[in-house]
Amino acid sequence: MQICNISNILVERLLEKNSNIEGEFSWEAPSNIALVKYWGKYGDQLPKNPSLSFTLNRSKTLTQVKYVLHKNHVNHETDFSFQFEGAQSDSFKQKLINYLKKITPLCPMVSFLKLSISSQNTFPHSAGIASSASSMAAMALTICSIEKELFPDQFESDEYFFAKASYLARLGSGSACRSVYGGAVSWGVKSNEYASELVSFDNIFKTYQNAILVVSTDKKSVTSRQGHALMEEHFYKEARFKQAKHNYSALVRTMEKGDLESFIQIVEIEALSLHAMMMTSEPSFLLLTPQSLHIINRIRAFRERFGANVCFTIDAGPNIHLLYPKRQKDQIVSFIKDELLQYCENGMWIDDEVGSGPKLQMGKR
Repeated sequence: MQICNISNILVERLLEKNSNIEGEFSWEAPSNIALVKYWGKYGDQLPKNPSLSFTLNRSKTLTQVKYVLHKNHVNHETDFSFQFEGAQSDSFKQKLINYLKKITPLCPMVSFLKLSISSQNTFPHSAGIASSASSMAAMALTICSIEKELFPDQFESDEYFFAKASYLARLGSGSACRSVYGGAVSWGVKSNEYASELVSFDNIFKTYQNAILVVSTDKKSVTSRQGHALMEEHFYKEARFKQAKHNYSALVRTMEKGDLESFIQIVEIEALSLHAMMMTSEPSFLLLTPQSLHIINRIRAFRERFGANVCFTIDAGPNIHLLYPKRQKDQIVSFIKDELLQYCENGMWIDDEVGSGPKLQMGKR
């Protein structure tokens, strides 16, 4: 599918006909947890290997955007106000400034509008959940809603709407392109420019549970951007890209069959491979803590002892995501409380699950 930009000519025609442009959209977008990890990129946020993720249900960002035609009615620098959870945030605002400048050539109408943006999360910052994924997905969805409201003929279908939102989200944060969809989502297979839903997989994964065990809320010693950059000169990069492609294909087949034993094996190998790449980069980073390793060992011991279909995955940090079927929830929650919370910061954990994707809260699409 070819993603098209709204041309300057169409913008000028709209402005000639209408000087009373205003409205409001609000989108709720979830975070996601990668099962096959994207690590290494090229060009403008394009992945070096395919990835596969679960979209979460309760861990999400709600973004509201009010827009009005700028009174000067001429092209100018992007004009917006921003609040995060009711307060000013200079760091978040600077990210938005950079993002809106980046997408203005693709969405030129943005430069004619005054935007009032407010955003809030349902989960604590630095809790091991990718807030950049949910926040940039929510922002991209609101931008696409504004465009569709003003230029309805340019959006041929819902499929195109979400593909363009995924494309725009990717420009803010690579993994954000996956948060535009629900369930299991792939990126770097059909297209490197936007993600797409994985259509065929066993029903057991539609309600899969994800418990986030918060080992530490400290800021990571290496950002994802820095980590991706380290892959450019990594001695093992080609082997890693080959491994990720193999694991992606194997995991898709496994999920289609509902083979939980193979699912566990692939997901854990992927998580540890990501950290192995960071530990062997130059400079190297060790993001797992003793508490992280205690949790991993406890999970493996519990699985062997009780035959439970529980496994872990880890993003680029110390916090552990516990994945398991819903039918085993009572057993696993008891395990978390009895054995794992002692390794979490202030006993913090978040109970989540696979979700159905973003939801429009205000406005129309």
